[in-house]
Amino acid sequence: MWWHCCRHLREDNMLSKEEILRYNRQLLLPEIGMAGQGKLKSARVLVIGAGGLGCPVLQYLCAVGVGKLGIVDFDIVEETNLQRQILFNVSDVGKPKAKTVKKKLQEQNPFVAIEVFNVKLSVENTLEIFSNYDIVIDGTDNFATRYLVNDACFLLKKILVSGSIFKFEGQVSVFDFTKATSPTYRCLFPSPPSAEHALSCEEIGVLGVLPGIIGTLMANETIKIIAGIGTTLSGKVLMLNALSTNFQTVEFERNPDAVKAIPQTESAFKRMDYEFFCGNKTEDKPIKEISVMELSSLISSKSGIQILDVREMWEQPEIAEWQSLKIPLGEIENRAVEISRVKKTIVVCKVGMRSQRAVGILQSKFAFENLFNLKGGVMEWMRITEKTGSI
Repeated sequence: MWWHCCRHLREDNMLSKEEILRYNRQLLLPEIGMAGQGKLKSARVLVIGAGGLGCPVLQYLCAVGVGKLGIVDFDIVEETNLQRQILFNVSDVGKPKAKTVKKKLQEQNPFVAIEVFNVKLSVENTLEIFSNYDIVIDGTDNFATRYLVNDACFLLKKILVSGSIFKFEGQVSVFDFTKATSPTYRCLFPSPPSAEHALSCEEIGVLGVLPGIIGTLMANETIKIIAGIGTTLSGKVLMLNALSTNFQTVEFERNPDAVKAIPQTESAFKRMDYEFFCGNKTEDKPIKEISVMELSSLISSKSGIQILDVREMWEQPEIAEWQSLKIPLGEIENRAVEISRVKKTIVVCKVGMRSQRAVGILQSKFAFENLFNLKGGVMEWMRITEKTGSI
């Protein structure tokens, strides 16, 4: 199986004396041995996201000796990451995630080559980045990127290891696109959830240990694929409920209609708008945005604006400068009548994602035309305030 995904086994897969000592406990396993360790050394694995799932995936794949690891992440380390993203510490806050992880992994295992892509995946760059890797691991937290990654792997015939987490629940699956009969992510989820129900960990919360458990399972699937051992989760989805410690595996099949929805050519892929597909924006009513600095100027000038806070009622911090109308995202449709249609209305949340969805709902279902999404949300306001002392 592995030979299909990594056909170009490099001649530099011979182990040095130092590597033999380092990987001793793995080499003792007859299922791995020198041959399996050589396959690990020749493997090229790309990890999308260096967050809650990406951290344990990268840490274990580096430790076991995967020869080349790629890291795609354009984010910076925030203090709220430290509860679950175990590669980071307090001194890393404010640093680029991908570059920070690379430095830590190089200290962990100098025999692994690490390539960093400090970019956001898009239809313009994804195929080029993926082309130099055998296996792609998706540890992202949004549906637009998951569909994009699935479609790119399908086009390039790459193996995709996918994981997701939600509060106390997690899922892992494998999509082996080296096989023409493999199910796809779209076979499992033909349509994305509605925008208001597609909340990320940043917005809905997650148990700190959960990404460690799911990420380790994703790393395990990757090792099995590379070494050609065991049975993978191809055509299956493993589900965990951490509250009950209940594991369940469900099989699913290829759905021809879902596969037809995948762009079949590179040009068709590059014409796709995955944000629109997932309902994060509407084609006829683009979502207008405003920066933190622009909002600060409006507040200072005492313009007649309305600030609509779509966070949950318990969420902190409260911003003293904001005299806001509080309507949680889940109540937005039932309480739309409370929102001004005359005043310039700035919609805010923690990081700007729920507020973007709120604007989309209000524009498409209630024909609002006076809404602006606050880019970066409360966290961006706080970041600038802490950095400058004021806005």
